[in-house]
Amino acid sequence: FFAFRSRIKGVYFSIMTQALTFAGMLLFFRNETGFGGNNGFTNFRTILGFDIAAPGTRAMLFLLTVGLLLASLYLCWRLTTSKFGRLLTAVRDGENRLMFCGYDPRGFKLLVWVLSAVLCGLAGALYVPQVGIINPSEMSPTNSIEAAVWVALGGRGTLIGPLLGAGLVNGMKSWFTVAFPEYWLFFLGALFILVTLYLPKGVVGLLKKRSQP
Repeated sequence: FFAFRSRIKGVYFSIMTQALTFAGMLLFFRNETGFGGNNGFTNFRTILGFDIAAPGTRAMLFLLTVGLLLASLYLCWRLTTSKFGRLLTAVRDGENRLMFCGYDPRGFKLLVWVLSAVLCGLAGALYVPQVGIINPSEMSPTNSIEAAVWVALGGRGTLIGPLLGAGLVNGMKSWFTVAFPEYWLFFLGALFILVTLYLPKGVVGLLKKRSQP
């Protein structure tokens, strides 16, 4: 709220959020916090009394994950196609002009920020039981950079683009981290630069272009 009130945006807002995330990661790495330090939380064996390793429990967690994804896409679609979505577009393209029209952009930006945090929290709650471990390294800035690459590769300004980009990047990550683990971050950075320069609308934009007569 204070960042939005001070009208911090763009690169400066990104740097501030990354710095706070990195500070939080360093804090949770300390054993004194009681969150397991470097090891984090392990030995997730049951959830609501059900064995996590049981096929039925894993299948249910998978279905819940798919359901949350579809519900999130539907919610975001409803928001973007409503008046609220048009106001968000105005905040992105011309915040000063929106203020001259009598709107206060702080509330809109804060709502979207909180909504994204809620979705991330729900995703994390489903991620941890399925993986069985969580440690502070998940808060590293690299994960935020990967998410930005998902959006850039899939297609900015779309809902299906980040989903497509996440699948492509994580598929490449699974192969790269086995074949050439030391070069993954370099490849990720090069991929982001190439997509930004030569594929600004991502894979979705490329598919739309090819489908046009």
